[in-house]
Amino acid sequence: MFFKCIQGVEKYLYVYILKCSDGSYYTGVTNNCERRFEEHQQGENAKCYTFSRRPVELAYMEAFQNYIQAITWEKQIKGWTRAKKEALIQNNWRKLKELPQCKNDSHSKKYLKQDASMEDL
Repeated sequence: MFFKCIQGVEKYLYVYILKCSDGSYYTGVTNNCERRFEEHQQGENAKCYTFSRRPVELAYMEAFQNYIQAITWEKQIKGWTRAKKEALIQNNWRKLKELPQCKNDSHSKKYLKQDASMEDL
């Protein structure tokens, strides 16, 4: 997949998914997509998830002008199953809606329920 950062006056954040050489996915956010992709590809940080899984390829990227939306989108994708990430990568919105939501302890709906129950105290 070819990508290019958006040029202009406004600042953008980019949410991206990389497909690693072992078939796993890495989701991240950056303000400079070309630089960040090269950092992953060159293995500049030995502690990075992608370091031992190179080469990587860009599978998905979306630009945001609103930083909060970008970070929220990144965190949401990170909580998804592999199947759901692949539906996003394939731009298959029907399948994306059909796949189950994340049910782990950090899921936002679980926190919303906890917040509501704390109001009763």
